[in-house]
Amino acid sequence: MSDQKLQVIPLGGLGEFGMNCMALRYGDDMIVIDAGMMFPDTELLGVDIVTPDFSFLLENRHQVRAVILTHGHEDHIGAVPFLLADLNLPIYGTAFTLALVERRLEEHDLLQEAELNRIKPGDKITIGPFSIEFIHVTHSIVSCVALAITTPLGVVIHTGDFKVDPTPTDNLLFDLHTFAEYGKCGVLLLLSDSTNVDRPGYTPSERAVLPKFEEIFNRAERRLIFACFSSSIHRLQQILDLSAEMGRKVAFLGRSMLSCTEIAHSLGLLRIPDNLLLRPQDIMSAPPHKVCCVVSGTQGEPMSAMSRVAVDNHKSLRLEKGDVVVHSARIIPGNEKPIGRMFNHIARRGAEVVAGTTSPPMHVSGHGSQEELKLILNLLRPRYFVPIHGEYSQLSKHAKLASHLRGLGLEDTFVLEAGQTLEIDHHGARFGQKVPVGRVCIDSGSIDEVVEDMVIRDRRHLSEDGFVIPIIAINKNLGLPEGLPEIVSRGFVALDEGNELLASARKVVARTLESSSPEERADVGVIQEKIRQDLKRFLNRETSRRPLIVPVILEV
Repeated sequence: MSDQKLQVIPLGGLGEFGMNCMALRYGDDMIVIDAGMMFPDTELLGVDIVTPDFSFLLENRHQVRAVILTHGHEDHIGAVPFLLADLNLPIYGTAFTLALVERRLEEHDLLQEAELNRIKPGDKITIGPFSIEFIHVTHSIVSCVALAITTPLGVVIHTGDFKVDPTPTDNLLFDLHTFAEYGKCGVLLLLSDSTNVDRPGYTPSERAVLPKFEEIFNRAERRLIFACFSSSIHRLQQILDLSAEMGRKVAFLGRSMLSCTEIAHSLGLLRIPDNLLLRPQDIMSAPPHKVCCVVSGTQGEPMSAMSRVAVDNHKSLRLEKGDVVVHSARIIPGNEKPIGRMFNHIARRGAEVVAGTTSPPMHVSGHGSQEELKLILNLLRPRYFVPIHGEYSQLSKHAKLASHLRGLGLEDTFVLEAGQTLEIDHHGARFGQKVPVGRVCIDSGSIDEVVEDMVIRDRRHLSEDGFVIPIIAINKNLGLPEGLPEIVSRGFVALDEGNELLASARKVVARTLESSSPEERADVGVIQEKIRQDLKRFLNRETSRRPLIVPVILEV
């Protein structure tokens, strides 16, 4: 056993934001910590999500024992169905995390075969040579845990995502005592969240948003609409409590919002006072000053609930003059333009938009800032340190932040990227051999549509089903189409037999345009997505084929 080594194998989430996935191997036993996804860049046409390449785990399937989940955010659990499709592994996580995973597995018809094991903070489990204790940490989602993994060589601490919130809304404090106990006994390796290493000081408590929310509730004379992440149960609780106090009924809008609140309520993590909820279909008939809506879609996603509300295309909610829309979420880099367009649409309805940085804040991060990162380093005083979760600049900065610790030199801190392994044995720690990593693009959320290379994916898609390009000219000022849409098709149907089909497809596009509001037609992102979805359904129904559909909007 003295010749055995511990290997840290990052498969995603180091050198990038999202796709968090890491394997730990000792001898012939391996555990996987998290299996997350990321959303694609705009240039990845036809791709819905991106997951890590699990080839390394598949090649070593006989060694992989289990998947341990730290919390329920998509960048930590979103790829679980795609991993389980190839490796039916036992999954460990808190009740709320597993409930979110169950929803994903159900969508992929994998729930019946899955072995889901509920744990709670303080529990200890043994998997091969690994003894794992789950430690409660605070974050922007409930039921988060850090992992204390005891190996034959020493203890490895994996923080997961965290901030040290001294006043969490559920009064479940960050378990600093357990961290301190491990620090006293000695920690071999610390793997710590680097997301907010650029921010000095401390991250404000989740309760810091309450004064701003109270101010908004007190001055709003008509409907209040909060756009926030559906997984932010702490924030939803504060909105519910304030609504009850101020005499407003609450309506939840958006599929993910309804799902998350239902799960959280069923597990006792979200308290909903009696007679507080308002059915979506009753929003417009209720007195406006008695209504508060909580809506998903903070990032301006074209078909999300908030985007549809903004362009007056939601069946339950119509914005009116004097309504107040509160954007209580951070703007994920790259989403500035669609969110800006969404704000413009809201303003055109006569509603007030409350967004951006305010004092007091209406959004706080779920990740620890510099002083919290230092606190964890000081409590644990690890022999070796690996910053995780972030791009290379964040990881490098976190490594420099750790250099103040006595006994933790630069040679004891390792900045890894996905694929670059770390090996630890009785002689010390060093960079190991690289393992194959990459990104797998998922089309339409189907496991059968997984492709590992965009060129191969596009070629296969085009060779089998061809492409269809609807071309629509829209008057930018009037928001009206200029003439009938044109449709260009290659590799889809023969020209002689396709005339009637394409003529019908033109009518489908025309109907989509007619049924859309002027503002939807003026928003390129929204109208492209509506046309793509409607045309995709029509062509699939008529031909059972799925050509690549790329709507082209010409603004004239």
